[in-house]
Amino acid sequence: MSLRREMRVRQFHRYGPWMLGGGALLALIGYEVAKRHLVSKFTVIYFCCLIPTIVLHEISHGVVANWCGDTTAKDAGRLSLNPLRHIDPIGTVLLPIFLSLTLHQAFGWAKPVPVNTARLRHPRNQAVLVGLAGPLTNALIAVAAALALHFPAHFASYIGLPFNSWPLGEQILFALGEANVVIAAFNLIPLPPLDGSAVLERLLPTSALPGYYRLRQYMMILVIVVVLWAPSVLNSYFNDAINLWGNIVL
Repeated sequence: MSLRREMRVRQFHRYGPWMLGGGALLALIGYEVAKRHLVSKFTVIYFCCLIPTIVLHEISHGVVANWCGDTTAKDAGRLSLNPLRHIDPIGTVLLPIFLSLTLHQAFGWAKPVPVNTARLRHPRNQAVLVGLAGPLTNALIAVAAALALHFPAHFASYIGLPFNSWPLGEQILFALGEANVVIAAFNLIPLPPLDGSAVLERLLPTSALPGYYRLRQYMMILVIVVVLWAPSVLNSYFNDAINLWGNIVL
């Protein structure tokens, strides 16, 4: 047995039972949710589109960092389309399911791609490019989905009809576009560790950075508070972004 294959076998024995058990649990939850009609068909399709959306979001950070001289993500094997390399149990699975069942509009995150800004050729400027790569990727996917819906003349006839009556292709494109709009808008909020904070960090004078870095490690708590206790504010913000995207669709 080759060394690489032996390592894969060890990894399977270590993580395989948990992955299989977790997958079975998620399948059971999905079955019960669908059976009891707790979520709509749109929510199911939206959640399925959300996982590749946030995976591509994370990969884009690593790709741009690699272009700018930092190979950390590449060396860690994170420039991969394999979703298992990017899944964060909370941000990719549990939080989107929880928010889908409660707010009926989910978002989340993948396991952050490692980036060492000190290895960038121009750290302060290129860190902004790396940070904004994720939202820009989501925006491009959303625009592509919008254009794919806009040009077929028959799509206009579906507007006003129930979502379940749309063809499956149009349902997937619409959910994919909306998921990418929400992820892009959410990550552009200028609060660490969200990507919009890269712009805020660049605007700070160098003397203020040590204090900013000390506070940054605790800011995720504030983000979670906003998500859980101010959903109406977020929904209003997301709706504005979705309406802007809808202008391209129509």
